[in-house]
Amino acid sequence: MRLRNKPWADDFLSEEDQIVVQDPFAQKGSWKALFSHPEQPLHLEIGSGKGQFIAGMGVQHPEINFIGIEFVKSVIVGAVKKVKDAETENVRMVNENAKDLTDLFEHNEVDHIYLNFSDPWPKTKHEKRRLTFHTFLSQYESVLKEEGRVTLKTDNKGLFEYSLVSFSEYGMILEDVSVDLHADEDPLNVTTEYEEKFSAKGQPIYRCTARFTT
Repeated sequence: MRLRNKPWADDFLSEEDQIVVQDPFAQKGSWKALFSHPEQPLHLEIGSGKGQFIAGMGVQHPEINFIGIEFVKSVIVGAVKKVKDAETENVRMVNENAKDLTDLFEHNEVDHIYLNFSDPWPKTKHEKRRLTFHTFLSQYESVLKEEGRVTLKTDNKGLFEYSLVSFSEYGMILEDVSVDLHADEDPLNVTTEYEEKFSAKGQPIYRCTARFTT
């Protein structure tokens, strides 16, 4: 799907500096200082899209601080608007490419990482681009605290099965594995835009959380 260019995006992101982190690389090691309650856990969503998940999580969990990363400017502006409308103070957005999290976050700085409806990159030759490939898991392990967790949610069965194997081969412990999340009727599940779209078509939603071991 071709995204419409938004020429006003740069100005908008600069103006919303209470939500959008203007120099994220300078925050390495001091992300919690951006929040009014720096003692709270720090959770990270990679690929926030239009922001429904992270805005909803911010409202549902005021006891947690959230960082959402989205590279596409024409998409992140929608996420920023949702966060602003939610009137929550525990969410910050970052407009950067998260190809190397160790450039943005210090060792042991993050408590939990969310991967929601990431590109499945189904071709074998593109395996290294999947966000659950072992090189990405190594980054997550570096920035997460001991026994930190990664939660994957997807409609793509192939990516889900691949990720379960990748997590296990990396030595992670699988937790909370669901092959039909909506049938489980988890009352705490915060949906994404893609999730609602795919679920409405009758497609099952897969979710699992994997924990790094010490």
